[in-house]
Order: sequence, then C-alpha cells, then structure tokens
Amino acid sequence: MLQRIQTVYILLAFLTSAILPMFFALWTLDNGREFYLMQNPVYAALTALSAAFIAYSLVSFKKRQNQFVANRLTMILNLILLGLFLYRSLTVSGETENVSEKGIGMFLPIASIVLLVLANKAIKKDEDLVKSVDRLR
Repeated sequence: MLQRIQTVYILLAFLTSAILPMFFALWTLDNGREFYLMQNPVYAALTALSAAFIAYSLVSFKKRQNQFVANRLTMILNLILLGLFLYRSLTVSGETENVSEKGIGMFLPIASIVLLVLANKAIKKDEDLVKSVDRLR
C-alpha cells in the first residue's frame, strides 16, 4: 500500500507518464507552435499503454512479482517512446514542420524510467526480506 516506498515511486512514475505529458510540450516547431503528445496518435497510444501498465502495477501491490514484471514492461515502453522522440527530433528534417526547440515533455520518459528502477529495487528488497523470513520458519 502507500506505506511502502515502491508504491510512492510507482505513483510518481504514473504522474510523470500519464498526467505531466498533457501539460508539457514535447518540442516547439519552426512556426512557433508547440507540439504536444496528443497530437500524434502513436505517441498517445504508447503513453496510454505505459500508463495502463503503471496503473496495473500500482494496484497489484500484493503480487510483487507481477508488479516487478509490469514495471519492466513499462520501462521498455518508455525506452521505445524516448527513442521515437529522439528520432523525430534529430533525424526527420524533411518535413515542412521542423523541430526547432526541445521541450521538457520529451524527457519525461527518462524520469519515469528512473522512478520505475527505484521501485523495482524496493520490490526486490521486499521480496528478499520475505524469502529470508520464510527460511527461518
């Protein structure tokens, strides 16, 4: 539940993965318009899937192994999303609207990955503690 530190990490990861991308622009285009996550359906779908995995991980606090696996899948999804962002901002320059300035929203998957790594470390620590207590019985 909330008294466990990994739940706090997962809750913060949900915040950075599902809520903050709605408010922070990914980048600013040449014409001065800001490009948000919801303007591209692929980015929106990957972010929604990532948020769904994090929400599943948040509610499956009694099953630490499922929580661990869901966090790993979410990290992979965030790496894919970050790769798409970097690809779009660095190599796709043949379009009419070029990326001129990167926004903070582009780097939110990194924060989510870091928080999920911290959560997985805490989950592993809990799992080791439970195994050590089981050995004493």
